[in-house]
Amino acid sequence: MKTAELRVSTVRRTQFVSITSKIAEVIANNGWQDGVLTVFVPHTTAGVTINENADPDVARDMEMFSDELVPQSHRFRHSEGNSDAHIKAGFYGSSVQVIIRHGTMWLGTWQGIYFCEFDGPRDRAVRLAFCA
Repeated sequence: MKTAELRVSTVRRTQFVSITSKIAEVIANNGWQDGVLTVFVPHTTAGVTINENADPDVARDMEMFSDELVPQSHRFRHSEGNSDAHIKAGFYGSSVQVIIRHGTMWLGTWQGIYFCEFDGPRDRAVRLAFCA
């Protein structure tokens, strides 16, 4: 297994950041060719997802709906005031896997990988593990 880490900075409390090109750069720089890549977010108030990457309105709609589905609330008991972020992170999950074929992510035509921020703005880590 080979590993790498990249950094993501967010500017809003809820923000979906396309990290597809950053991951492609890591794959190319490391010469990873054929295998499976795991993309893992080591944070309890952030997640990762694969979704449409052609129309930026999709990510904005996902941000908006996530906040509508689980709004910040004074009713939550967690003392840090970010229970909504923990819940959203649980819904999206902390990892995705992508097939790497001939040095390229084998995604669908419209797919991209998004880092999902729910407690920003923050500087975050994304960890990559490649198995050939």
